[in-house]
Amino acid sequence: MVDGLLEKAATTDRKRVCFDLRTSARDGSQRMLNALLPGTEVAVHRHPNSNVDVVCLRGRMAVVIYSEEGDEADRILLDPAAGSFGCVVPIGTWHTVEVFEPSVIHEAKDGGYGRDGSENFADYKARMGCGGLRPVTLDCIGVLKKDIE
Repeated sequence: MVDGLLEKAATTDRKRVCFDLRTSARDGSQRMLNALLPGTEVAVHRHPNSNVDVVCLRGRMAVVIYSEEGDEADRILLDPAAGSFGCVVPIGTWHTVEVFEPSVIHEAKDGGYGRDGSENFADYKARMGCGGLRPVTLDCIGVLKKDIE
């Protein structure tokens, strides 16, 4: 199954694919396998009503944590081969991932994305009326770039 997910991710423009692990339409949680390839872009986002449990089943990646201002605050390496399997992203914490090699994670949280108050950093800053909105992206070596418009 893991190999198949990584193969399918390689066929997508997003360089990632999810496999829903819920067994009922009544299950309001988010439980999924997420296959991610190097170069995938996941917007900096947060879940104000839930922690996120992340367990890396294969590969090597980092969960990158940001401050309220959009500055990198922490980097948690997930590498099962080195014994670093997972982490919990605390409720309301801005985060994204940087993928170093093809990876598959189990991701779980309360409520599905978008139905639980989840928001991305750029939308949040725009809504707060912050002048000079700074788009936040990661380049291929993981350096945080801030381009002031």
